Amino acid sequence: MKIGTITSLVNALVLALCLKGLHYFNLIKWHPIGFYKKWGWFEESSKLFHWTFFIFLLFIIGLFVYMTMRYVYVIPAVFSSLLLGLFVTILLEWIALDLPLQLSSFKKLSIPFIVVVVCLLRFLLETANFHQREHTAQKVN
Repeated sequence: MKIGTITSLVNALVLALCLKGLHYFNLIKWHPIGFYKKWGWFEESSKLFHWTFFIFLLFIIGLFVYMTMRYVYVIPAVFSSLLLGLFVTILLEWIALDLPLQLSSFKKLSIPFIVVVVCLLRFLLETANFHQREHTAQKVN
């Protein structure tokens, strides 16, 4: 559990930094913490609180994915991270940009965002698979 917590925390911090960088260099057309304003959450709070809460949400999601994928270690992390990452990023950008359900909407998706999420998911899933296999090997011995 300790390794999962540390891995999820590192994953959340790196993802938040990458999202801030992607927004700063205009590689994504939406703000990573723009959902606060859209949904009316914490309107009086500071940007530091917004980012801290966002990192906490990313940490919780990462920990859930880590714990879930530990038990699916039979599937290689390359395939599961690619499929899960593509699905999640396309869904997030579709929601954030309010894109219509047309084939031309795929041109508006951010490839750097997809690459960052897939790489970080691969890190998370490879770590989960490795530690589950190590745990299973120790049980056998």
